[in-house]
Amino acid sequence: MVEVRKRENESTGSLLRRFNKMLQQSGFLTRARSGRYHADLPSQYQKKKEALRRLAWQKENAKQRKLGKVQ
Repeated sequence: MVEVRKRENESTGSLLRRFNKMLQQSGFLTRARSGRYHADLPSQYQKKKEALRRLAWQKENAKQRKLGKVQ
């Protein structure tokens, strides 16, 4: 994070400009914005778990169809 302290006899506007300049140079804002809508990919465990759940659902659905309970 960028930290700026007010200098002696420095106006608030000047402090803000200096802060914005340091923030741009650090690249902190661009990194934060780039990851804003990034969703993490599921882990191998989560993928396998989801696949097994899907297979179990398909198997159960096929069983229900054979019994005539689901069309």
